[in-house]
Amino acid sequence: MTSEIPQPQHTIVVSDLHLADAEPAHPTSPLWKKFRREDYFIDSSFQKFLNHMQKKIGDDPIELILNGDIFDFDSITALPEKEDFSIGRYEKKFGLDSTQEKSLFKMKLILRDHHLWFKAISDFLKNNNSVIFVIGNHDAELYWPKVQVAIIEALQLNEDERHRLRFCEWFYVSGADTLIEHGHQYDPYCLTIDPVHPAIRIGKEYKVRLPFGNLANRYMVNGMGLKNPHSDDSFVKTSREFAEFFFKYEIKVQPLMIATWFLGAIRSFVTTLSEGLHPPQKDPLTFDERIKKIARKANSEPTTVLVLKENHAHPAAHRPLQLLRELWLDRAFLLILIVWGCWQVFSTSYVFIDVSLWWFSIPVLLLLPFFFYYAHGVQSDVRKFASLAL
Repeated sequence: MTSEIPQPQHTIVVSDLHLADAEPAHPTSPLWKKFRREDYFIDSSFQKFLNHMQKKIGDDPIELILNGDIFDFDSITALPEKEDFSIGRYEKKFGLDSTQEKSLFKMKLILRDHHLWFKAISDFLKNNNSVIFVIGNHDAELYWPKVQVAIIEALQLNEDERHRLRFCEWFYVSGADTLIEHGHQYDPYCLTIDPVHPAIRIGKEYKVRLPFGNLANRYMVNGMGLKNPHSDDSFVKTSREFAEFFFKYEIKVQPLMIATWFLGAIRSFVTTLSEGLHPPQKDPLTFDERIKKIARKANSEPTTVLVLKENHAHPAAHRPLQLLRELWLDRAFLLILIVWGCWQVFSTSYVFIDVSLWWFSIPVLLLLPFFFYYAHGVQSDVRKFASLAL
């Protein structure tokens, strides 16, 4: 049973801190994932912020709502020195999957590298305040009980203080009149297909089903160290902007960037579609109790949970053609098709007529304007949904 949090007089909402493990310095590439180094941690600033708000408000209790993406499990690629669980080939390259034990390992890395941030939260709770974690898309692995227990234990709370800390699935109602959500359920590329039951079964393992955006970060962005995954401007670019950034910065550090992008995009696309078809792991006999539990934690009613569960965007996992466009794979495949088709015409003609290689390039050059016309006309849904959120 979830204990009642006292009615707050003051509410603070913070989101998208994206805390992860610290990235070590790279002597040969000083800009590689520089945004994730310890020098750029916000822990000290966050601690000062909470102290300032408590001093300004006084003795009145404060409700701090950590509204999603407080942690970033997807950007963690570190592996355990001793393998207590099986690690697949792709995990060794892109980071651990989202099973409970692997999520717990990633959470322990965050706890290790952000001890000051967690001390600030602990002190805040010990000062008679409340803290509510609302799960977002990048910290979807907060769903696991062992991950939540690790956070609670790290905060070193007594029983009363623990009652003022809770984890909510995707929304929270503050003061009985204010709905607070991270908002990813209204973005087809970031939503959890079933936020009530986010886990699926792959083989013998149970894992949190990650949205397309998370998978793209894992399989593409983690291999692009000069791009900040938390800035849309890093990826929502025109062809010219991509080319300018590549020749200005990436060609010296990552000359094979196109291979990193292409293979990562393929992996993101295939995984999104395959996992998107898996049924959620749920027990119909305990569904009602699950809804009631979510409602209690969120200070709402079961009917509110059911309504909000159905109020979401259409998942990108069910829109393969749009995924191809967002990943630029449609343009890649079209260009490959043009080159391959022209080569087939040329090679077939060469069997009967002795023609020069120049005759291969002529149809390619003739078809390229149509390719660029199509490429220029493709509009990104990611940018559209980002602009709607502003």
